[in-house]
Amino acid sequence: MISTLIKDFRIIFERDPAARNWAEVLFCYPGLHALWLHRFAHWLYVLGLPLIPRMISHIARLLTGIEIHPGAQIGCGVFIDHGMGVVIGETAIVGDYSLIYQGVTLGGTGKESGKRHPTLGENVVVGAGAKVLGNLLIGNNVRIGAGSVVLRDVPSDCTVVGVPGRVVYRAGERVEPLEHGRLPDSEAQVIRALVDRIEQLEQQVQVLSEKSTPTEHRVLVGAILPELRSENGRSYLVEQPVATERSSCRLSNKIIEEFLDGSGI
Repeated sequence: MISTLIKDFRIIFERDPAARNWAEVLFCYPGLHALWLHRFAHWLYVLGLPLIPRMISHIARLLTGIEIHPGAQIGCGVFIDHGMGVVIGETAIVGDYSLIYQGVTLGGTGKESGKRHPTLGENVVVGAGAKVLGNLLIGNNVRIGAGSVVLRDVPSDCTVVGVPGRVVYRAGERVEPLEHGRLPDSEAQVIRALVDRIEQLEQQVQVLSEKSTPTEHRVLVGAILPELRSENGRSYLVEQPVATERSSCRLSNKIIEEFLDGSGI
């Protein structure tokens, strides 16, 4: 038990660049306080005490904003960064040296009995606001992007992003533990591909339109075509507006580009 508490304390200096001295970490890190209180509550829970473990868990939630059921199994060297809003269910298992950010939920999907919460392997990083729901198996060295919702098992050494979460392999690029914000944006990539496809189709329509319409009959936007009319044996010109030909739309304005580059996703 003492060895585990020391590992919980030391890992903060490795994972958090803002940790400056032992006193600051000891008194000002709610993630560490929540973990230590949970380990005591879990020990009592294993002994079979009916009420005291839940009371300790409740007090820890009031003090830190982190709710960990006393039945959850937390490995050594786990770091809960900031931690406000973190919820870990009764049958959840968190592997050694995992990193959990604020707003994370390791929860269930219903009222089923038995194992109903996820199992995280070692060295797992769960980004801010991510949700892992159900009796899932998350492998070792998995990275879960911020805001993702994971509903299926994830193999080891993978990256998961999106809602619902999808596995994204980062071949040839190493993902550092503190760089969960650099994960690929699959939604933006899909939207960009759709926009490119729309532009290609518009170019094809424009080419077909130019081939089917004689050059002398195409006029600019806002043009007026004179028309010769006769009445009572007299002829005169009348300026007659005609249907205009518009240029193809190019979806390349600044707002859309900023959205596709990530500011809107």
